[in-house]
Amino acid sequence: MSHDAKARERTIGILIFDDAEELDFVGPYEVFTMSNEMFARSENRRPDKVLLISETGKTVTCAKGMRVEAHCGIADAPKLDLLLVPGGQGTRTEVNNKTITDWVARVAGDCEWVTSVCTGSMVLTAAGPAKGKRVTTHWAFIPALRERGEAAEVVERVRYIRDGNVVTSAGVSAGIDMALWLVGQMHGEDHARFTQMGMQYDPAPPYAAAV
Repeated sequence: MSHDAKARERTIGILIFDDAEELDFVGPYEVFTMSNEMFARSENRRPDKVLLISETGKTVTCAKGMRVEAHCGIADAPKLDLLLVPGGQGTRTEVNNKTITDWVARVAGDCEWVTSVCTGSMVLTAAGPAKGKRVTTHWAFIPALRERGEAAEVVERVRYIRDGNVVTSAGVSAGIDMALWLVGQMHGEDHARFTQMGMQYDPAPPYAAAV
């Protein structure tokens, strides 16, 4: 990757909607914004604009009750370089929301990366960007996504998978791993590791604190 490619400024749009799973989008939001903070430390710049986008631009109530205010609505969202669609129970509604699926299909065509966390992959396959591609999702949703017949293959036991410029990740915390990989693709692996260090993201085995 050239230095110019790494230095590019990008607009990252994260779709939010009622009953979205909180960490599905808050995890990647933390990664992308921490990347900016690490750039600010080392180069005194924040190259990426990170936006939360809802259908109407209004507040959404997430799956576990967190209320989140969007930066903008789909009608006034700027051109995106990266689109991220989270999962959660709300995807079961949004997959049949033609306003959202049409918007996803339209903006994805101009994106460098089109991504999802958890069941957000269902929205990407239904809308078109991930149709006929290899994707993944939350382990519990693997059979249902396969039954829809829109993906070329639904891969299990991976944290995230890339097919062209479409990157889909497994459930909830897997979105953090995917977002760090994307930071590496956009800004170089060294910066991604610097961002990971800034987050102190180095998961210990479960229950390690108990010993």
